[in-house]
Amino acid sequence: MARVCSIRGSKVRVGRKIHRSGLAKKKGGIGRHVTKTVKRKVSPNLQSKRVWVPELSKYVKIKVSAKGIKTINKNGAYATLKKAGLI
Repeated sequence: MARVCSIRGSKVRVGRKIHRSGLAKKKGGIGRHVTKTVKRKVSPNLQSKRVWVPELSKYVKIKVSAKGIKTINKNGAYATLKKAGLI
């Protein structure tokens, strides 16, 4: 399965890490300079969860991010899963 949150749709993003060289001015150098940037992947905090839905009186197994879990806690399992199209 892909690394995508079932609730929010969060997925792996591409970012860059900046490489710097030199000594900071306040430490007696001539300043820091960017020498290159390197591509990297930023993954969402995905977890496989069994969520109890009282309205259906059953468990639903989903792959959800940590922020998606907070959304379920705030709005309720049934409403959130219905809005996401999982029920």
